[in-house]
Amino acid sequence: MKLQFVGCGDAFGSGGRFNTCFHLAGDTTNILIDCGASSLIALKKLKIDRNAITAIVVTHFHADHFGGIPFFILDAQLFSKRRAPLTIVGPVGIDAWYERVMETAFPGSSRASRKFNLDLMEVPAGGTIDLEGLRVGAYQARHGPPGGPCLAVRIEAEGRVITYSGDTEWTPELIDAARNADLFIAEAYFRDKSIATHLSLNAIEAHLDELQPKRLILTHMSDDMLDRVGTLNFEAAEDGKIVEIG
Repeated sequence: MKLQFVGCGDAFGSGGRFNTCFHLAGDTTNILIDCGASSLIALKKLKIDRNAITAIVVTHFHADHFGGIPFFILDAQLFSKRRAPLTIVGPVGIDAWYERVMETAFPGSSRASRKFNLDLMEVPAGGTIDLEGLRVGAYQARHGPPGGPCLAVRIEAEGRVITYSGDTEWTPELIDAARNADLFIAEAYFRDKSIATHLSLNAIEAHLDELQPKRLILTHMSDDMLDRVGTLNFEAAEDGKIVEIG
């Protein structure tokens, strides 16, 4: 199984990187984790078969993680001629947020007929959801109002575990989410600066003995972090980077 960083950037294009979107593929797995506003462009650049993707797991509804959904859906409907079902898994409220993002981007699009089935499935923090050959565990992230619809996710597929922090300040929820994961993809927005709603590398380092991932890759970095990548003792994501898992 492999994961490709379709996009690993923040909301503001730091480093000229695409918005967050990861492609996880294996023998029976083919999903996206998040689908930020620029994701369709990046998917096409990397020549990833969009029709082969069976599900999109969304961590939260900010545009750099969720804003690519209208483009993905309309491309599937009008250009790639998708016929296979698609599932979008996300935090509580995904039905309303899906309609909102579609209607904001392309008025009337949420009600347009499609030649493929679309299933919207919500998973609350603390819950799990099973798809075909896939389990998604949801953990409460701190990225806005307490208890808001923002998640870290732990994905079990083909005997491997992939955890993504989503956008979050430090929270003990990350310990259970990431412990012994084969791959932990962690936001590291700043090196040392501690701010509400975002994770610093300093916070990750302070809890690394508790997190204990088998492999850690940093993502969603500001210019502050990108300027330091060559001096860090940690692996960093890059757009297009492919990671073999297991």
